[in-house]
Amino acid sequence: MPNLENLKKQAKQYLKWHRDRYHPVAAEIRAALPRFRDLDDDAVLKAEFKLADAQELIARQSGFDSWQALRSGALTMTVKANRTASRPMLQSVAAQLFVADIKASCDFYTEKLGFTVDFVYGDPPFYGQVIRDGARLALRLVCEPVFVGDIRQREDLLSAAITLDTASDIKQLFLAYQAAGVRFHQPLRTEPWGARTFIVLDPDGNLILFAGPAD
Repeated sequence: MPNLENLKKQAKQYLKWHRDRYHPVAAEIRAALPRFRDLDDDAVLKAEFKLADAQELIARQSGFDSWQALRSGALTMTVKANRTASRPMLQSVAAQLFVADIKASCDFYTEKLGFTVDFVYGDPPFYGQVIRDGARLALRLVCEPVFVGDIRQREDLLSAAITLDTASDIKQLFLAYQAAGVRFHQPLRTEPWGARTFIVLDPDGNLILFAGPAD
């Protein structure tokens, strides 16, 4: 756990993001604070949000019910850290895909791949995120070519890799995508190292790998 001063700085940063109407922070506020749970992104960003709210957000993200509980825990952890240094743990990862049309991309990932739209930002939209279970894909509008020609297809340059738990899950997902008319860069196959994989080609040429165990 960070020390108390770092936690205070994090809370102030969240407060600034809210005041600046930094759209991605709305999802974090809604997920962490129960009183914001039923509000959409715009309503979250328009609602009153004080330093105490930002501190409670930090506390809940760290597994505490309140800022006071987190402060006590942070002080305890600081004492323990002086005795035994803990290894920082990474909590999540999201791939960022470059796309030419945010709405078209959201439609593809929701209608074809079974994702839901977490948020879109901008008028017209230039940034968004789609989610399915633990998988998160950020969508970034880019109006010019990012890669030269068809190098991604020729070199199998992946934009994201998503894993599944079982052999039946990976097969079931492939068959569902096949029935939905999804374009594949690579059909379902068993790799030499034992995994079963397939690669989806999205409308912008992004290659999304899905992988699971072979049996």
